[in-house]
Amino acid sequence: MGIKVVKFGGSSLADAEHFRRVAAIVKADPERRFVVASAPGKRYSSDVKVTDMLYRCYDMVRNHEDITAYYAKIAGRYNDIIRDLGLNFDISGELEYIRNAITHHSGRDFAASRGEYLNSLILAKYLGFDFIDAESVVFFRENGVYDEEKTKVELRAELKQHQRAVIPGFYGVMPNGTIKTFSRGGSDVTGSIVAQAADATLYENWTDVSGFMMADPRVVKDPEAIKTITYRELRELSYMGASVLHEEAVFPVRNAGIPINIRNTNEPEAPGTMIVAGTKEYDAERIITGIAGKKGFSVITIEKDMMNAEIGFGRRVLDVLEDNEMPFEHLPSGVDTMSVVVASEYLEERREKLIASLNKRVRPDSIVIEDGIALIAVVGRGMVKAKGTAARVFNAISSADVNIRMIDQGSSELNIIVGVDERDFNKAHNAIYHEFVK
Repeated sequence: MGIKVVKFGGSSLADAEHFRRVAAIVKADPERRFVVASAPGKRYSSDVKVTDMLYRCYDMVRNHEDITAYYAKIAGRYNDIIRDLGLNFDISGELEYIRNAITHHSGRDFAASRGEYLNSLILAKYLGFDFIDAESVVFFRENGVYDEEKTKVELRAELKQHQRAVIPGFYGVMPNGTIKTFSRGGSDVTGSIVAQAADATLYENWTDVSGFMMADPRVVKDPEAIKTITYRELRELSYMGASVLHEEAVFPVRNAGIPINIRNTNEPEAPGTMIVAGTKEYDAERIITGIAGKKGFSVITIEKDMMNAEIGFGRRVLDVLEDNEMPFEHLPSGVDTMSVVVASEYLEERREKLIASLNKRVRPDSIVIEDGIALIAVVGRGMVKAKGTAARVFNAISSADVNIRMIDQGSSELNIIVGVDERDFNKAHNAIYHEFVK
């Protein structure tokens, strides 16, 4: 029998009714042996996530405010779940310990992590599973970087001691014993780590959508779901803003060759999206796998005659960016021009210094910085097999009366990235989608 690791997001564990759905899903398949849980999410649109409530408690303490009344709301969320599930389970001691710890400045990461910790205790009790505290099996180094090797060894040994268990997502421990969290959405990462350590045959990531969408539903109305996507395609789309799965969650399972299945807790019969290492299959009619994009970019365009013959020109430009601690996104270039696409936020306090440094280091004929650029990535493993894909992308954008400000395509032909004015972002996004999805 194989092993499946299942992770449930906050929307899937927001209240007792969702706990019941989760339990039904877990118990429907005996291979679902290890469960990673998030903190309770929103129960309705105006609700507040428990993690955000815990962050507020931390901020209140820093501002010398009394958290007693507000923390009681958090305690109420968990006690309501326990009561509505009919559990004989008293967590009052845990709740009091956490309140005292936050009050005595235990740290922001500790406060935030307790949402997952408490929810996992309750879920383990409800399922009749063992509880494994992530603090004892997920490790970070002194510099705050996740310690993959130590975690793999310790977690693998611990999992072998349990037939079935619940593990809190989102956090681990530093060498000095303090709690350290991943970035928001980090329970996805924990699930991937557990799947790797368990030598799982499948990592199921359960959320509130029926798979990975071909486009952002906030931009394109009712986009189609993706049936199968490769890790490389997912990485491209996640980096450009697609947010169903934390982008760092890919690496542990990809390295182990474990597929991910994105599923919907509210529609457990839906197959969702399979994320795999590789496949020769693709939709010959649609060709593309998905579209994603982000706003908030600037393009630094440097012009200089005979730039292409000047040894080390590009390196010096990138040296200036490095000196100013600025990462870059893309480098579309011509014979006498070099453009560097950067996130606009990095220019806020560095613009004048950057221009002065570039003038000194490369002595260009001109430097122009254009703000308000949005990037859209068209991604698909099928594009390399289909002639005219790029032309279709450009024609669709042109037909929508949108001007393309930048074009970048990698040699692998896995993606095409175009830059447009931010005001044209939604229009271009929809034009591309409807060109390929009829």
